[in-house]
Amino acid sequence: MAKITIRRPVFVTAIMTPDLRNELAQELQAAADEVDRRNDQLEFEAKRILGQNRDLQQAMAIRQRVEQEKQRQQALKDEILKRRDEVLALEDGAEVLRDTVEGLVEVGEGDHLDEILAGAEIVVKDGVVTEVRERRQEAAERVDLSAAEPRRVIRPDQTNE
Repeated sequence: MAKITIRRPVFVTAIMTPDLRNELAQELQAAADEVDRRNDQLEFEAKRILGQNRDLQQAMAIRQRVEQEKQRQQALKDEILKRRDEVLALEDGAEVLRDTVEGLVEVGEGDHLDEILAGAEIVVKDGVVTEVRERRQEAAERVDLSAAEPRRVIRPDQTNE
């Protein structure tokens, strides 16, 4: 029987523990602090450029662009802090999607392609692999912490888009 090796998603799911909660909260807080640092740098650069610029119209355009960027950065920071608060609210034992990697699998005649393409799942608790699963349609929902949107629930029939 002919077989072929293909790539498929392998989902890395973590079981929420106090250590993981603290780690994630610290990562998110550091990201929020980095946004603040970038905003401070942006403001410093804008003041420097505006201090050298004698054209009022150009200065107003620069100030407007700076303010738009600061608003965008503030929205990003607010989203990061919202995710941090959501992480802090998760109960111990909750399963959260941390990452998606690729794995290789052999496919042959008679295999159910939908089940194979659903992917595999590695479950970790405090950095230790506790289980390796084949994802199935009846798998439980998990909170996706790898996506840009907070608390995006991933079901087995969805991909991490």
